[in-house]
Amino acid sequence: MTRVVLVTGVSGDLGGQVARRLAADPGTRVVGVDVVPPRGDLGEVSFLRADIRNPVIAKVIAGEGVDTVVHLSVRPPGERGGARPGGSSKEHDVIGSMQLLAACQKAPGLERLVVRSSAAGYGASSRDPAMFTEDQGPKRLPRAGYAKDVLEVEGYVRGFARRRPDVAVTMLRTAEVVGPEVSSTFTDYLRLPVVPTVWGYDARLQLLHERDLLAVLHHATVDGVHGTFNVAGDGVLMLSQALRRLGRAPLPVPVAALGPLAAASRRPLLRRVQRELTGYLVFGRGLDTTRMREVLGFVPAYTTEQAFDDFAAGVRPGPLDPVAALRTPAPGLAGPAVPAVATGADHG
Repeated sequence: MTRVVLVTGVSGDLGGQVARRLAADPGTRVVGVDVVPPRGDLGEVSFLRADIRNPVIAKVIAGEGVDTVVHLSVRPPGERGGARPGGSSKEHDVIGSMQLLAACQKAPGLERLVVRSSAAGYGASSRDPAMFTEDQGPKRLPRAGYAKDVLEVEGYVRGFARRRPDVAVTMLRTAEVVGPEVSSTFTDYLRLPVVPTVWGYDARLQLLHERDLLAVLHHATVDGVHGTFNVAGDGVLMLSQALRRLGRAPLPVPVAALGPLAAASRRPLLRRVQRELTGYLVFGRGLDTTRMREVLGFVPAYTTEQAFDDFAAGVRPGPLDPVAALRTPAPGLAGPAVPAVATGADHG
């Protein structure tokens, strides 16, 4: 029997890769949808130009006989992908997800839904646990930005799962993604020649390699189980260690100076960082991945340290010598209280 998989956000880099990988599986037909055509060749994937904000997506699901939906349209800030003509990111992320789930609810043949979410929804504050488990929520609710959108979308997904208990719903809360091909607000921040940090803090970074992100989405689509799962590599790096490995010079500033610094900068990136990453780059975030291993049955190929080193290998070296830092092993959950980064308000 042929599996029919619908992949949203297929014109983005990740969506295109996931769709092509699924299409290579025997007995699988993949339909990719997005508001703009993909830039590259999707191979055996059938592309349909469709906007998930429009109720017409229900006709696509019914007409193609879709039994599996992989929702990848909710992208982190700055992630490279297809254009979003008309409307805000919130409209695409939240309203689009609502319409897609409404269409899925009306599809009697639907068997599986896979949603890429983000650990950004946990937020980041001084009151956070050392490691977030899937049944914990943010200690401080985000007021705007990507993290707020993530929480709203997750709420709609849980509502769908209650209304359609016959559908296996797998939601993946991924850590920050890094790798040679990744472009996002977070990776662009790390590439700055001089990196603004918050005086007196050193954030814990737990990361996921881009290849592991692709692998876990494929695994969840083919062999996944119902539930919500943290997805991240083992271990953490301190922000100060990461900057030394990149040869980047930190620019420690008081927390109160971050807003004026971003406002005065001619770099749009710094304004995005200040808006989206404050909190995360002050306190960082740790994820408990026990359920990922024991229930979902997925084990990342890269640890946090290995993922970062693969990312760093493709970054132009900074003005500082990173060789000595590479000889220093990554710590567990502790590290020196070196100035760390501060930045925007609602990535976490």
